[in-house]
Amino acid sequence: MGWKSSSHAVYDCKYHLIWCPKRRKTLGDTEMQTWIAETLRRVAEEFEFVIEEMVVDADHVHIFVTFPPKYAVSKVVGIFKSISASRAFKRFPWLRNTFWSGELWEDGYAVRTVGDKVTSDLVKRYIQRHQQEATNQPELF
Repeated sequence: MGWKSSSHAVYDCKYHLIWCPKRRKTLGDTEMQTWIAETLRRVAEEFEFVIEEMVVDADHVHIFVTFPPKYAVSKVVGIFKSISASRAFKRFPWLRNTFWSGELWEDGYAVRTVGDKVTSDLVKRYIQRHQQEATNQPELF
């Protein structure tokens, strides 16, 4: 996808986010899973996040997403989870019987940052070279 820009930053940050329903219960049938996927896409659009890939499975969600650096990862996960849960309970009232605590998602999540060409070794070498060449900006690639 390449670089994106906001009012004060240029960025290329990609994250693989994973979370599960509360107590690892299932998210109903494929109709509900499809609805949750569509809802997550709408939430992303509302907040100007870009979902590159997504799977809503019966017992977990995978999202490969880009978002501006003004958001913390925990904030983005919170946005996805809270809005989708609120809308799901309104759309599917029977969920309250399955998720009686009123919470659709587990509190935790997993995250991994991803880059197309930039690896951790490349960044480490860049920083080391940057220290050695303090007067000139070294090339990253």
